[in-house]
Amino acid sequence: MANHKSALKRIRSNEAKRLRNRYQHKTARTAIRKLRTLTDAIEASALLKTVSSMVDKLARKNVIHKNKAANLKSSLSKHVNGLAA
Repeated sequence: MANHKSALKRIRSNEAKRLRNRYQHKTARTAIRKLRTLTDAIEASALLKTVSSMVDKLARKNVIHKNKAANLKSSLSKHVNGLAA
């Protein structure tokens, strides 16, 4: 167990941040799955904007790697563009 006040605070804040990151990551993954199952091009393109901003936010907060975010956005854009064609 931690002995210093600052260490106790760090434990509390790390847990809060871990739960927040976990929630945001899970929400983004669910939105990605939903986008991949869509077949309507208009609805998919509308959802793509929100999903890509979610992914960007995760990358900015270092929850996921920036290259993973780029790969996800690229594959989702390909999917949406394929629906439009």
